[in-house]
Amino acid sequence: MMHSECRSIFVPDQSPLRLTFLVFPGTSIMCVASAVDPLRAANRVTGEKKFDWTIVSPDGENPLTTAVQVAGKFDPAAETDVIVAVGGFGTRRVRERGLLSDIRKAARRARAFGGIEAGSWALGYAGLLEGRAATTHWEDLEDFAVSFPGCNVRPDRYVIDGPVFTSGGASPTFDLMLHLIRSRLGMAVALDVASVFIYDQARAATDAQPLVSLGRLDGYDPRLAQAIRLMESHVDSPLTIAAISRRVGVTPRTLEKIFTAAVGETPGAYNLRLRLLAARRLVLDTAEPMANIAARTGFSGAAAFSRAFRRAFGVAPTQMRAR
Repeated sequence: MMHSECRSIFVPDQSPLRLTFLVFPGTSIMCVASAVDPLRAANRVTGEKKFDWTIVSPDGENPLTTAVQVAGKFDPAAETDVIVAVGGFGTRRVRERGLLSDIRKAARRARAFGGIEAGSWALGYAGLLEGRAATTHWEDLEDFAVSFPGCNVRPDRYVIDGPVFTSGGASPTFDLMLHLIRSRLGMAVALDVASVFIYDQARAATDAQPLVSLGRLDGYDPRLAQAIRLMESHVDSPLTIAAISRRVGVTPRTLEKIFTAAVGETPGAYNLRLRLLAARRLVLDTAEPMANIAARTGFSGAAAFSRAFRRAFGVAPTQMRAR
């Protein structure tokens, strides 16, 4: 029986919890901070070491693109209660059998294991999400579901399924860690931790992840958010601006005024940029053929896609991938 099937870590428990954060190259410093800093604040608020953590990397070197210093190389035999894979750009390409085997061994020894943002891919490749519910960053949900058909992929901000927990990005990770603190140490400590960061948790775990550019649009015209959501949900088959305007209930001219005032560009320009950003992610983070990427981002063919890509980013998509 796997040790990870033991009692949940998300229950009242005053005993110290040991966590190992395995940080991959390309990981966002915000994801690392969202995972670690709430735990640090909980220790400060309680005056006791309720959470004890170690940050490691696959090779023992400090990960590129973050300011994280690691304690050393990931050791699957090290004693820990929780193993957390924290990933970002490029983590979905991590397929080294030795590393995945080590993650599997560590997860089996631990009480719980988790994936933060693209760290979920490492858990999936290690075979740890079969028959489990999980999430990852919203941009990758479709590919994630295809890659791991035995996983119940959800668009939630974070998902807890038995000993497995996953989150979709930096802000959901902060919510997840507050939930861990609240579950173990009580609401008062969680509120104190939230107040340290002047953090207002206004979303539930099962809330859908916000799409690419919305964030919080409080104070903006709600028709802007509606139009952006329509654009983002039709990246592969773009709606005309006239069609978007009709669905939002305004004239194309009014929609243009709304976008120009809030975003600084026309709805057409914004829609194209949105599709090209999605295409750039697919170029850099996947091995998809360019013709497939063109189709998935609403271009009529690879040639039209390549021209638009070069105008936007200064290089052809094939050149960007080669770099």
